[in-house]
Amino acid sequence: MPAITADTLTLPRVPVPDPAVAAQRPVESVTTAPTAFEGDGFPVRRAFAWVSPTTLDPFIHMDEIGAIDWGAGEPKGTPWHPHRGFETVTYIIDGTFEHTDSHGGGGTITDGDTQWMTAGSGILHIEQPPEHLVVSGGLFHGAQLWVNLPRASKFVSPRYQDIRAQQARLLSSADGGALLRVIAGDIGGHTGPGMTYTPITYVHTTVSPGARLTLPWQPDFNCLAYVLAGNGTVGTAAQPIHQGQLVVFGAGDAVTLAAARRQPAAEPNLEVLLLGGRPIREPVVHVGPFVMNTLAEVHQAQEDYQAGRFGSIPAGHAPATRHSS
Repeated sequence: MPAITADTLTLPRVPVPDPAVAAQRPVESVTTAPTAFEGDGFPVRRAFAWVSPTTLDPFIHMDEIGAIDWGAGEPKGTPWHPHRGFETVTYIIDGTFEHTDSHGGGGTITDGDTQWMTAGSGILHIEQPPEHLVVSGGLFHGAQLWVNLPRASKFVSPRYQDIRAQQARLLSSADGGALLRVIAGDIGGHTGPGMTYTPITYVHTTVSPGARLTLPWQPDFNCLAYVLAGNGTVGTAAQPIHQGQLVVFGAGDAVTLAAARRQPAAEPNLEVLLLGGRPIREPVVHVGPFVMNTLAEVHQAQEDYQAGRFGSIPAGHAPATRHSS
């Protein structure tokens, strides 16, 4: 880790916000993600467990997938399953996943790539490691984020964005001590490639041991930080954080985190996903793979799925499994 690397000395730098003008976001909570199993049995950390949906808005759910070093024959994925009413953003740090869906989207994502799938009105899809990886085994690590769609966009046509690693907007902190990969949204006037219905910012940061990162943050967005690896501190009060923890920040227009000078041998840097979005502030009913505004809409989604209205599985693929996650 990480898959996307660069020499920070050659990249555009994000200036430190003026402390006389920018209000630092305080740390509201730090929670530790519990572990679980997803799909056909791959391990995940439930990053948003213990945090209220109101605080997460516009985000619904996030799993850190792995990191796991699979043995030969061990890699697993998901069976065919439906989605409606939101977007899935799958970011692969290490390893390879193949995606196929019922609307013709799909492809292979690997080592820094992002698959952005807008389920919208309804879609069936499957995510699996390629056959050669199943045979050989290997390292796999990534994250899947669920982004809610506002009521007006719940039934947009499904869309698939294949964002290659080299398309991420690479930036440096002001002192060159941190690398930023902007997948979506804006940091200091630099915009990532992801096209969003719901305005969000999604950034993978690598902070070198002993370095400090202070970034401008849109004041009408919420702000979350999830630690993928390493340890450090957050906020001006330097609250400790470590791998598998989620930080919720309060209001403000600047955010600060720092890497400890000494890091674990297997995790040489502090690796953090910084997430934020403009809250939608609409009712949310989340039942399995459906995220709607009312329970009646969820029941309609279940009926439409059972009736085959989410599209057809491409020829040559296995029949759909009634899977709910």
